[in-house]
Amino acid sequence: MIRLTRRYRFSASHRLHSNSFSDDENQRLFGKCNNPFGHGHNYVLDVSVTGAVDERTGRLVSTGALDRLVRGEVMARFDHADFNRDVPEFSEAIPTSENILQSIEQRLRWAWHKEFPEGGPALAGLRLQETKKNIFELRS
Repeated sequence: MIRLTRRYRFSASHRLHSNSFSDDENQRLFGKCNNPFGHGHNYVLDVSVTGAVDERTGRLVSTGALDRLVRGEVMARFDHADFNRDVPEFSEAIPTSENILQSIEQRLRWAWHKEFPEGGPALAGLRLQETKKNIFELRS
């Protein structure tokens, strides 16, 4: 079994805030990330796939197909977006990096079969770097 990880970069902004919390509680829970004007990050997303090497091509995955999938499901929706205003699933949910990573996984899994047929490579995990200190991983 081989594992390939491909890296993507996007910029987006968000505000960590819940209407179900008081202003004081939002400030206590989220601190400077609760700024009413939001703040931005230059995110780094690593997408890992696993599977067997195709004997015909000698490759685990077509990187072009993986790029198409990630561009269509993640980059086109998230790059230069305000998560709170521009991404429907975050109109109510708090756009923490944990929630963003779960949203990316759902989007990729939903569309996976469009690029990769049954028996092809599998999504093995995701890694989202929000800052130099904050890195989130989701393993399948």
